[in-house]
Amino acid sequence: MESNLKVFKSDRFDVEDASNLSLFLYPDSLFIFAKDKNQTNICIHEYLNFDWNSLEQLVISDHLLKNDIPATIYLHQPDFSLVPGVLFQPGEEATYLSFASEQHPNTSYFSTPLDSNNLQILSGIAGKLKKSLQARFSELTFHHGSVSFLSYLFKERFNLIGQEILISIFGNQIYAAAFSNQELAAFNMFSIDSKDDILKYTLIFIEQLKFDRNHVRISLFGATSESEITEEWGKAYFHHFRLLNPHANQNYTHGFKHLKSVNLFETNWQFD
Repeated sequence: MESNLKVFKSDRFDVEDASNLSLFLYPDSLFIFAKDKNQTNICIHEYLNFDWNSLEQLVISDHLLKNDIPATIYLHQPDFSLVPGVLFQPGEEATYLSFASEQHPNTSYFSTPLDSNNLQILSGIAGKLKKSLQARFSELTFHHGSVSFLSYLFKERFNLIGQEILISIFGNQIYAAAFSNQELAAFNMFSIDSKDDILKYTLIFIEQLKFDRNHVRISLFGATSESEITEEWGKAYFHHFRLLNPHANQNYTHGFKHLKSVNLFETNWQFD
């Protein structure tokens, strides 16, 4: 596990300065953000090829996780559901999520309101995993991993044109959102093997929503050199195509060399 660890930190990092943690669990990786009392990032641990079953061992071995400070867990997993706020009833999470996948009896559910409570993002965590985290942290908060991307899109919605598809890439997965007249029309998480899969899912959204391929604007976040995704590639298929970085609501102390190469959405913007 240690050989897969990358560390980004302040020049004057001291683990005792950490006042809270954010853990972003992706399907194949884990990012741990440590913030000081001013909510400034002072250290990031990135674990590549991370298995969620290793989390119980990690909370014992990783020095960022050794202090009992408030921790927020973001689970980037396909088992989630979006429910309009006016229809949402607390306690019915298992019923809502049963439409997405079969639910296990030991699952603990959580939800996050977005867009001024107009939307709830529901998901769950296995009871065993939750207990191992509770044994380490006395103050825990859970969110589905999509909350950062979606909260950003809702903030930017009034800068959107009539037909928009926005995609956030992370490893071998993407979040894809479609907005019609500045209202969320579709949202999902997909696994991808190559940039051709991004093209496939974009075209499926366009067909399902009856968007005009010459009018719709496609925006991609998180493209890396390894993905071989360029604006030239996108413009070969779509008239309006752009690569973007989100505006930042994250602050960093001096240092953090090479962090930009990660191109992770949450290094710029996190749900608050």
